[in-house]
Amino acid sequence: MSRRDRPSRFWESVAVVLLKPPMLLLTKRDWRGGENVPRTGGVIIAANHLSWTDPMLLGHFLYESGRWPVYLAKSGLFRVPVLGKIIAWLRTIPVYRGSSEAARSLSAAERGIEGGASVIFYPEGTCTRDPGLWPMSGKTGVARLALATGAPVIPVAHWGAQELLPYGSKRPRFFPRKTFHLKVGPPVDLSRYAGRAPDGDALREATADIIAAITAQLADIRGEEPPPVPFDRNTPEGAQGKRSDD
Repeated sequence: MSRRDRPSRFWESVAVVLLKPPMLLLTKRDWRGGENVPRTGGVIIAANHLSWTDPMLLGHFLYESGRWPVYLAKSGLFRVPVLGKIIAWLRTIPVYRGSSEAARSLSAAERGIEGGASVIFYPEGTCTRDPGLWPMSGKTGVARLALATGAPVIPVAHWGAQELLPYGSKRPRFFPRKTFHLKVGPPVDLSRYAGRAPDGDALREATADIIAAITAQLADIRGEEPPPVPFDRNTPEGAQGKRSDD
């Protein structure tokens, strides 16, 4: 197996030995749709974000699916002694803040995907603020990357991480043992954007398609109907108009 998209065997073993046992101990797993994760080649994993624990839980799923999870992390962490070296060895991609630096993050992610990496993106940009914990409206970076690379975008929804560590809380709830529900959908169909200039309209539409695909998987997990319009934290109402259930 090529290791271009993975850390060295040493650092991969260290990460697995340290992180896999707690994942097995703290959660039960309800994973569905794993056959939709490509086993080789660059791929974008687009997921909802509920808790600071879900990156590790999602990474556990990808690892068991035969892919090494490549994360994005704030560039400042790479300057922290020891930690910076470790996350670099684990193939983490730095995220640069500010409009003049954001392109560097996408360029690094693009190189990773072209090298065959499985890169985890949270299109919302942060943990959801939707009162019902549905996916919010997304940022356009993931769509821009998808259209630039042609890599498949795999929508992944999960539920249960928020029970282990609710957003904003510093106190995990280890007991009773939580179930991490996860469902993977087929690649998002972005074919209608082929040949279109990646302008603002195309990127916003593609982003909305990606968020809708994630939301559909989450609706299936929860057995509930999602809101008709994604929560938008940048508008006074939180969405494009008041929701019918407000």
